Amino acid sequence: MADRYRIGVDIGGTFTDLVMLDTDNGRLYNEKVLTTPADPSLGVLEGVAKILAAQKVLPSDVRHVIHGTTLVANAVIERRGAKVALITTAGFRDVLEIGTEWRYDTYDLFMNVPEPLVPRELRFEVPERIAPDGTVLTALDEPAVVSVARAIAKTVAISLLHGFRNPVHERQVREIVRREAPDLVVCVSSDVMPEIGEYERTSTTVCNAYVLPVFEMYLRRLTQGLRKMGIDRDLYLMLSDGGTVHESTAAAYPIRLVQSGPAGGVQATSAVGQSAGLGDLLCFDMGGTTAKACLIENGQPLRTTEFEVARVYRFKKGSGLPLRVPVIDMIEIGAGGGSIAKVDHLG
Repeated sequence: MADRYRIGVDIGGTFTDLVMLDTDNGRLYNEKVLTTPADPSLGVLEGVAKILAAQKVLPSDVRHVIHGTTLVANAVIERRGAKVALITTAGFRDVLEIGTEWRYDTYDLFMNVPEPLVPRELRFEVPERIAPDGTVLTALDEPAVVSVARAIAKTVAISLLHGFRNPVHERQVREIVRREAPDLVVCVSSDVMPEIGEYERTSTTVCNAYVLPVFEMYLRRLTQGLRKMGIDRDLYLMLSDGGTVHESTAAAYPIRLVQSGPAGGVQATSAVGQSAGLGDLLCFDMGGTTAKACLIENGQPLRTTEFEVARVYRFKKGSGLPLRVPVIDMIEIGAGGGSIAKVDHLG
């Protein structure tokens, strides 16, 4: 029977793991290769070629390739994303630094917070104002947007006040930016996260813009490599909440894949637990860059829409960059099996 095989891929910080399912008889085949950090698609393609060759399977017999990855989270944690500019409402240039004005440690006089992904000199204000009910109080100053667009180099995040309620100005800004600078990568908050919460919405949009060019290039290389190999199928990727999405959606909203790889491990743990008649489980997943744990109750992992990445202190809520995306609720420690230890300033 043609199209009988499905391949799952998980890229970690140290290893890229593959599993192939024969849908005719339910047999599973495993393969492991080293992750290739400079171009992770090379490791995936090597692993796919090895697992097909080992089982003498033709590429044309592969029905699906489903892919989980920690690339998005690692890019933010390791600060390996694109150079991003931010366009925001006049008076709100510093929202990424002000945050919610909440101190995650009241008594720490030397409290550290993560550096914003956008430095202040790349945060631009444009005159406009939309009220909380969505009515336009101040029309968008289009000449100001034109001037800003011409000053931006590569990638831009757009997050205007109350853009979640009425996206008309954000969409105007996007149109002007694309007209004045067609090569720019543009992310708009009303598309990425149309929800209340100025700081969280801006942070999520900036993070999406930060990882988008890197992730888009990776996906393009991977899909081209798979087709060259003979697997002419759409690629699907695992979301942070355990679902799957088409490659085109993943390329537009990579921040939704921030927990992609670990989410696959949690889903697998749930499945194994159910087959063993166990509903309450603790899932632990140690990767090369991060280690994660998740609680599963009654066969279902805990889920949330509030998440932080790149925390300064591993267990202190508020010490990381906030994201508002659907995720499986996990504890993250930024020190996995492949991390390199160092001596800090206290010795």
